[in-house]
Amino acid sequence: MRIGELARRARCPVETVRYYEREGLLPEPERSGSNYRIYGEAQLERLTFIRNCRGLDMTLEEIRQLLVLRDQPGANCSRVNQLIEAHLGHVRARIASLQALEAQLSALRHSCSGQPQCEILHQLNQADRLAVKACCSHVDSCHTR
Repeated sequence: MRIGELARRARCPVETVRYYEREGLLPEPERSGSNYRIYGEAQLERLTFIRNCRGLDMTLEEIRQLLVLRDQPGANCSRVNQLIEAHLGHVRARIASLQALEAQLSALRHSCSGQPQCEILHQLNQADRLAVKACCSHVDSCHTR
């Protein structure tokens, strides 16, 4: 199948397939006589695996490690469990950070007194007044990608 068919079946954009190839997550495909990329079921399965991992917000490095383990027949689950446990720790840290952010936003929202001078805008204008103290936010991830 060509790249468009692979992307359609994996439910992702063609550019995503190319990106995973550039990142080394998908091996270089064979080429047809007219230089089209040719993919098989094995590439679709691998791409589906990668997409499922990305759906769980795993980093490319975490996915690389899982792919190495996936490609080792007979490998035990201990290393996979370690990777998942570490990722779960990142998720828990992000949840805690989001809960702290929610509390800050809620407090900020409740500071509004309805006066002509907006207290929310005043507080947002104060240096270091609202610095998020948790490890990460939706702007900066908890771990590198």
